[in-house]
Amino acid sequence: MGYTGGDKKNPTYYNLGDHSEALQIDYNPTKISYERLLTIFWKTHDPGIRPMSRQYWPAIFYHNEEQERLAFKAKKFEEIKAKGEIYTKIFPLTRFYLAENYHQKYMVRHHTEIIEQLEAIYPSAEEFINSTLVARINAYLGGFMALEELQSQIRIYGLSKQRTENLLRAISKAKK
Repeated sequence: MGYTGGDKKNPTYYNLGDHSEALQIDYNPTKISYERLLTIFWKTHDPGIRPMSRQYWPAIFYHNEEQERLAFKAKKFEEIKAKGEIYTKIFPLTRFYLAENYHQKYMVRHHTEIIEQLEAIYPSAEEFINSTLVARINAYLGGFMALEELQSQIRIYGLSKQRTENLLRAISKAKK
């Protein structure tokens, strides 16, 4: 989670300037294509809803000419499908500012017991923010992943049996 698209130096949540909140996705193109990521992007937001402010503007920020070409191609396809105005913008990525720690993994941060367990595994803020496991738990808590999928994935992270059970118990309690 972070901020991009504007000119203000070192934006913060309370002093965003002309930036938008954004995610920067690091991905392995041998496992998932940029086109697939674009498909997921278009499925997870309604491009026909006018944004309330630039802070929440739906946008794609591309890194190179190939990403730019594919992003505009996907947008054109969505425009044809929508038969209406699309507010999603496409811009070159200039600089990405990481958001404050308290904005990272937002859904997880609402569950003290889960946070305590995860911070024991990932003691530094950087490890916590960059953890795929924390991202998966965040996705589950946000309603974007099934419990069965999370349970199968949690086992690949090399946690002890006890820690895995404790974490799954805390996650189950959080969703009740």
